[in-house]
Amino acid sequence: MAFKKRMEEKVLDVDAAMQGNLTFKEPVNLRIHGKFEGNLETMGNLTIAPTAQVIGNITGDNVIIGGHLKGKVLARERLTLLPTAVIEGEIFPVKLNVAEGAVFEGRCSMLHDFLNAEELARYLEVDLSSILELANSGKVPGAKEGNSWRFERQAIDSWVASGKIGK
Repeated sequence: MAFKKRMEEKVLDVDAAMQGNLTFKEPVNLRIHGKFEGNLETMGNLTIAPTAQVIGNITGDNVIIGGHLKGKVLARERLTLLPTAVIEGEIFPVKLNVAEGAVFEGRCSMLHDFLNAEELARYLEVDLSSILELANSGKVPGAKEGNSWRFERQAIDSWVASGKIGK
């Protein structure tokens, strides 16, 4: 009989003005209620509360936006825009939920389970030439189909999480 370990839920509420770059390597439930300016990378759930004002780039698994955001959002699992959300910028969700009343001005590109080289370069925020060099040398998980490359998003996420991206 297998027993599942119940992980303690890590919750971080931020109700302050912050500036800078934050990266969370472990899953966390992060909720921003104040002002944040900079780049934010999380694993787990990220909530931008209706009182929050964010300027910057956000990467997360499950992102819920209820406040004002100016910048780019990459949601690896789901992006939810609450009725109070006001977004100006670019969004890259795998799945998107938009509540009536949410305001979005910008560009949306849905992430698919498979990415081509250009999409992977945008997803990882690196040059296309770097992606092609990694792919041709076998350092990134992918498959060549004719003259183009095809990358499974889940394999890429695992590859990035393993820390092999810099090797």
